[in-house]
Amino acid sequence: MESFFDFLEKNSLYIVLFITLTIWIGIFLHLLSVDKRLKQIQKEIREINEDEK
Repeated sequence: MESFFDFLEKNSLYIVLFITLTIWIGIFLHLLSVDKRLKQIQKEIREINEDEK
């Protein structure tokens, strides 16, 4: 167990960078899914507007 704490102590910068990268990837994937849903909604609105004409 002591070697694990030594590893964390010596590589703390890489651990923080890994956590930050994971958070940014999560934000990016969330934005992609929101963008996809918005495009679907825009398409549905366009179809409704074309049907009304």
